[in-house]
Order: sequence, then C-alpha cells, then structure tokens
Amino acid sequence: MQNQTTLATETYYTGIGLHSGNDVHMLLKPAPVDTGIVFVRTDVAEKPHIRAIAKNVTSTLRATTVEENGYKVFTIEHLMSAFHAARIDNCIVEMDAEEPPVADGSALTFFELMQKAGIAEQNKARQEIVIDKIYRIDDDEKKRFVMVVPYDGFRVSFTSINPHKLIGVQYENFEITPEVYHKEIAPARTIAYEQEIEALRKMGLGLGGTLDSVIVYNDEGWLNPLKFSDELVRHKILDVIGDLRLAGPIRGHVIAAASGHALNTKLAKCIVG
Repeated sequence: MQNQTTLATETYYTGIGLHSGNDVHMLLKPAPVDTGIVFVRTDVAEKPHIRAIAKNVTSTLRATTVEENGYKVFTIEHLMSAFHAARIDNCIVEMDAEEPPVADGSALTFFELMQKAGIAEQNKARQEIVIDKIYRIDDDEKKRFVMVVPYDGFRVSFTSINPHKLIGVQYENFEITPEVYHKEIAPARTIAYEQEIEALRKMGLGLGGTLDSVIVYNDEGWLNPLKFSDELVRHKILDVIGDLRLAGPIRGHVIAAASGHALNTKLAKCIVG
C-alpha cells in the first residue's frame, strides 16, 4: 500500500485567469496528511478554505467550480489534473483571486512546477478510490456518457465527437502514469471555436484567453499551431483526470464519449456516494 504524499517545498506561479482575465498569484504549499487539496482565497480578509471535493461542485459552465461557505474557486480542472497525475494527495493552494492562472491553457506548467518542487512521502496510507463496480453517467439527449470500471491501474479511454470538419471524431487511450501524462496529456491545451469567443466574453467568460493560452479554430483552419494532431481529445482526457480527482485518487479504467465537466463531476459525486 502506498503512503500519502505532499510537495517537498513551496512553489509559486503568477499569471492571469482564463475566464476572469484577472492577475493571479498562486502559491502551492506542503500540507499535513489527510488535508486533501484545499484552496485558500488570500484576496478575502477571512482567507476562506475551499476543499476540492466532489460535493462542493456548484457549476460546470465552461469550467469546474467548487464552493464552500459562500466562497468559490473556478477553472480548477487543469491544476487538479496535474495533482492527480503527479499523485499528490495533500496541498494548500493559496490564490489572491477566484481562479488559478491559465498558463498556456494546458496542465504542463503546473505538473512541472510540482515535479520541480519535489514530492515528499508522508507517514500515513493513501486513501485511494479503488473502483470495485461499474459507475456510469449518461446524457441520452446529447448521446454522451462517462463511466469507470474496475481496473488495476489508472487508464482513460476517450472518444471526442466534434461536428466541425476540422476536428471530427478523435480517440485516445492512455495508461496514466506520471511519465505518460507529462509527455502525452499535460501539454494539450484548451480549444475554442472562433465564432463562440465573442458570445463567451459577453457572458463574462474567456476574458483572459489569448492565442498564447487557447487553441482557436474557424472554418478556414487553425489560428495557431497544434502540439498534437488530436490535441482536443487529449485535452478532454486532461479534464476528466482533473474532474475525477474531486472524488479522490482513482484506481480504475475511465471510458467516455463526448463527456464534459458536467458529466465528469456527476460521476465523481456518484463514486463517493
């Protein structure tokens, strides 16, 4: 049985929030056993703590939001994905905003920050979520689903379905180890359709997105170069890894078709009961 882990040292990153467009100073700090991942809003006098757990999810509109005692943080999925893949159980995330920095729109910056800070083993057994039966969430109207089945390891198989001719159907299947995640998943960035961007900004979303942090496409093609020919499905895998970390560290095989934050977080809630 593996023991819990935390960061060996503090690590720091400054950037802007993807949706808010606000400057964010983020500090990742080591935490005691059984802390879990906890966000602390240092921009609020009370410095409220918001636990990154499934029952605290309150919104999945274009990002995953957790809220506790009236205070929220959102767009946490990329950071949570890096925690999950790096196998970090306990960390305090201090931020002076409601949203982590977007970095380049992927999880690579966060994952490498954690690797550079180092991972320290702690003196208590890890509380891994061992999947012992099938859990499944369906959206019959949109023909989407996400499920997790028993498996000795952590694997994600994902089919992304996009009607645009530039993307279409993409499929990937990975055993999620820190090494595979770093190379194949962490660099995959957020993708947006150009015609949707103005509508999102009118809703107060995507205000911090630029071609440095979002891959944009239109009917003519891509506005910035891809890191992978199937970067969309790899980013979807990145997201589901982050969303399911809200249930805890998973041992199982995740299988999904066209799933997003809403279905992912419903599955996380279903797993923990």
